[in-house]
Amino acid sequence: MSRVDPTDEERYPLLSDAGRRTLQRLREHANAPIFRNQSGNRLTAEDLERVVTFEQETRDAWPRWREGEEPAWISSFVAHALETVPHYKGYGREPGSALTTLPTISRADLSLDIARFVPDDVAIDRLIHFTTSGTTGHPLMVASHPTVAASYLALHKKALRHFGVELRAGAGEVGVVLVGFQHKTFTYVSVTPQMGEAGLAKINLVLDDWNDPADREKYLDALDPEMYSGDPVSFTELLSLPLGTKPRALLSTGMTLLPQLRATLEKRFGCPVVDVYSLNEAGPIAFADGEVWRLLQHRMYVEILDEEGRRAAPGELGEVTLSGGFNDWLPLVRYRTGDFARMVFHGNEPRLTELSGRAPVRFVATNGAWLNNIEVTHALGRFALGQWTLLQRKDKSFELRSRGGNADELRDALRALFGKGAVIDVDTAATFDGKVKQYTSELGTTT
Repeated sequence: MSRVDPTDEERYPLLSDAGRRTLQRLREHANAPIFRNQSGNRLTAEDLERVVTFEQETRDAWPRWREGEEPAWISSFVAHALETVPHYKGYGREPGSALTTLPTISRADLSLDIARFVPDDVAIDRLIHFTTSGTTGHPLMVASHPTVAASYLALHKKALRHFGVELRAGAGEVGVVLVGFQHKTFTYVSVTPQMGEAGLAKINLVLDDWNDPADREKYLDALDPEMYSGDPVSFTELLSLPLGTKPRALLSTGMTLLPQLRATLEKRFGCPVVDVYSLNEAGPIAFADGEVWRLLQHRMYVEILDEEGRRAAPGELGEVTLSGGFNDWLPLVRYRTGDFARMVFHGNEPRLTELSGRAPVRFVATNGAWLNNIEVTHALGRFALGQWTLLQRKDKSFELRSRGGNADELRDALRALFGKGAVIDVDTAATFDGKVKQYTSELGTTT
């Protein structure tokens, strides 16, 4: 039997006539791109009530615990997970077991059998899933629900509010345009019920998705979205468009955002650029506030662990490990993210510093000193690079590949770090297809 595509009524159960007109405008505008997919919010009235309640609860609720402590809610969360989640039940532990006595899990565990991480006591008739790829070699199917996807916005609003931006788009307007710039990506239009059915479009700025190159700026100016969401690569491309309209905010996720690119974006668009640390497995986790990252989810406990799974000493670099979250269909217990940071405290508010995606990579300088990738990121911070990779070869020479930048200036910046005699090949016309492993070394930790 052939599969029947859902109708707009099924994709958007609460769709009004005004919402339908917004969808039509987004899809059928004379300068619209080729939308290669269809998607919808799938929110019922009951779902919407839950989403609105979550936003109210999380608005002013920040994670609270002190150094050496755990939040009060974590023990009951762990007990429930040990009683209801097949994978955690397999530990054979009592519900009252301390968090620190439990094993850690990773993306590899989730990718092996995601169904074993779905609790026995949640309704699965409207369970949704999506597949995400990463740089770890473990493609992952994530269990979710329409209310979970819709609740990302509450956490984004929370981060934006810190910078003085209160989203106010409503009926007949476009709230968010998600911009991508890669060979292939999911593109669609939708409406956002919790914002009065404000329009939402996910587009790809690559020319293959447009009938005419000039349609990109014409379409975006016609939509005049309140916010753009994307990553440093897509925002670099957005900078090249002669847009006549300006958003009230840009929200960057997925890749390292260098300070100079952030400054360039803020100057060009005249609005805050908010850098959010987010994972498909856990949703928005933190946002950058100067030199620190402030945690967003008040029911997400973060540990910093060493290689052996022990809690790192205060201020030490370790792996960001998560327990809790707002996805009831994928509760996480000691999930090792593969990202690294240090934890500091502002009173009873935990914060992260030196957040770095994936395991730290060390490079050797010409004088034999070992330097980590965070120092490289700092060295490149004054350049408005959207994407780059750095490889150190076995002969200790380097290869920097970047999307843009001045080759001589980039080489000089790295030689200031690694030594004047460092051999550094630079390619500023590199092309990348999606996410890449930013830092790699063919050397061991010693020579």
